[in-house]
Amino acid sequence: MESLGGKSALVTGAGMGIGRGIALALAHRGARVAVHYSGSKTGAEVVVAEITGDGGEAFAIQGDLRFAPECTRVVETAIGALGGLDILVNNAGVTRDQSIFNTDESLYDEMFDLNMKGQFFCTRRAIEEMSRNGRGSVINITSIHGHAGFPNHAAYAATKGAIIAFTRALAVELAPYHIRVNAVGPGIIEVPRYFDVPGYTTEYGNTIVPWGRVGTPGDVGSAVAFLASDAADFITGQVLYVDGGTSARMGMWWEQGTDPESQKGHS
Repeated sequence: MESLGGKSALVTGAGMGIGRGIALALAHRGARVAVHYSGSKTGAEVVVAEITGDGGEAFAIQGDLRFAPECTRVVETAIGALGGLDILVNNAGVTRDQSIFNTDESLYDEMFDLNMKGQFFCTRRAIEEMSRNGRGSVINITSIHGHAGFPNHAAYAATKGAIIAFTRALAVELAPYHIRVNAVGPGIIEVPRYFDVPGYTTEYGNTIVPWGRVGTPGDVGSAVAFLASDAADFITGQVLYVDGGTSARMGMWWEQGTDPESQKGHS
């Protein structure tokens, strides 16, 4: 594992799920970690306790990243507590499985305000600090939904596609400052909300991923830790899909109750 010793990191939305996996992965490699959360205070405290219990350094920050002033405050709090900022992981986001016919303005705004605006304004403040240091790494969490289409995800997919465009444009803009900007696109990463999907089981999930198993938050964490490390010094403006081959395949099985064997050979 590439060491992140001496580096400071802010991970947004780190009180549960993928964000938790990222925060732990960075801490296990030696980074000091600011664990942001919005509503999952208990989850964030558990993450902090796990990191500090292993001899690491971490603390929790609450904030609603739908609002630009809150983005600025959260980043500035992290900078003050950590004594600087080397790594920003924009993970906070919300998923809504809803058809376009049932997506009203408030639901649309909820997703864009957190998924895209939150990333934009957290990054805007973080790179001010990174530019003074002459280097830094920003890692934006997108999704395979930003790569290919799937029903009932039009607004959500649009936010994730916007994140990819944002990542590539900003990577070019910030290259002269030696600030790298990359994105990680998780695929089917098993988190607790998956079990709210009628009929979902881990065993079923395993059948719809080419690699033969669903992903874990730790899989995403390892990818983020690599991109944050000096081993990725020449990598910027890229999207790394962590999906067990899902985005490479021509189709994706997700119809509940359908035997995956009967779907073979069909997109």
